[in-house]
Amino acid sequence: MLGAVILILILFGISQPVLSNLQREHKWVKAGLLNQLFWYHMFFGLVYWTYAQFNRSDSVNYFNNTKFGWRNWFDAFAEGTDFVEWLAFPWVRWFGFNYDMMMFLTTWLGFWGFVYFYCFFKENLRFNPKFEGWDAITLFMFLPNMHFWTASLGKGAIIFAGIGFLVYGLSWPAKRPFHIAFGAFLTYMIRPHILFATLIGMGVGFVLGKEKVPVYQKYLVVLFAIGMSIYVYEDLITYLGYDPNNLLESFEEESALNRQRLQSAGSAVDMGSYSLPMKLFTFWFRPLFIDSPNAIGLVVSMENALYIYMFSKILKKDFITYIKQAPAMVKMSGVVFISISISMTFVMSNLGIIIRQKSQIMYFMLFVIVAFMDWQKTNRIKKRGEIFNRIVEEERRKRELAMQE
Repeated sequence: MLGAVILILILFGISQPVLSNLQREHKWVKAGLLNQLFWYHMFFGLVYWTYAQFNRSDSVNYFNNTKFGWRNWFDAFAEGTDFVEWLAFPWVRWFGFNYDMMMFLTTWLGFWGFVYFYCFFKENLRFNPKFEGWDAITLFMFLPNMHFWTASLGKGAIIFAGIGFLVYGLSWPAKRPFHIAFGAFLTYMIRPHILFATLIGMGVGFVLGKEKVPVYQKYLVVLFAIGMSIYVYEDLITYLGYDPNNLLESFEEESALNRQRLQSAGSAVDMGSYSLPMKLFTFWFRPLFIDSPNAIGLVVSMENALYIYMFSKILKKDFITYIKQAPAMVKMSGVVFISISISMTFVMSNLGIIIRQKSQIMYFMLFVIVAFMDWQKTNRIKKRGEIFNRIVEEERRKRELAMQE
């Protein structure tokens, strides 16, 4: 464990120039807050490490397979589980990192997902939305479930970092090609369908967003999305385990098989018999306090209660008005969140897996909600300004009339 402690201190030092550069580039970035986030996330790395000492954890298998299972580095280069071991290979085999050090190194990668999601939120909002007097974005960055499942050697930390880099890059594509490329690479290698959904969502958002862009650029985006769909369709469907020539039937068979596997793992819910709205509710907001499977479930239940409260914020008539005129990033987030949620509800039937998987996409929902709150506040300020201007104008007219008399 001493090696892990030294590594954490080194990683903290390495992080400082990057955070300082972000603070220089974005005046609203608070490096002190992000440093607190670093230590908070490392604390959850310790929590997960402790959890793994007493419970079965995939992180142990990833480490052992990396240390003993591969002859050459690029033998492990493949999508999915193998990619985790490919990333770990040089550190374990060449630099001699032990299990503890690999756990915290991957935790550090997950930390950057939070950094870039924070930047994504802040630069796409005009105001700081409040939740019971607390800054909502800061509160979102410290949600415990989000940290627990992104603080270990495994897919969760890697894909969360990938999505964070990707959405930050897509906020300003011309200036951030590295973030887009690196984020897309990590996301694709762990879960190609999530990258696919994000790119499609970005295309939809770009075409339908309120930003004024030349028509030819919109058509180029549509053509690119269609081309990407055709190019990756068969490989993506095959990777997910479906038959490209008989997609509907193979999807139903694979979904039923996955539900059976997950139900046998414990904490099962019979989502196969649920309607689509109930499936979505289960995926987004369960477990609640009445069906929490363990202590982790109780903590997650508190987080889910916050999600329900935040979700209630958009159950208003003017949300439809807003979403029609929302900017590209909001539309992208909505498309990604809804599309991935629907696809996952057909294969998920175990609360433990649901808790883990939804952490990859919940920030998209929260971003749509706070963007809507931001729009509402902007409109209130505009109305106040209009009222003030009318009062000033009326006073001016009264003075003019008084002078004429």
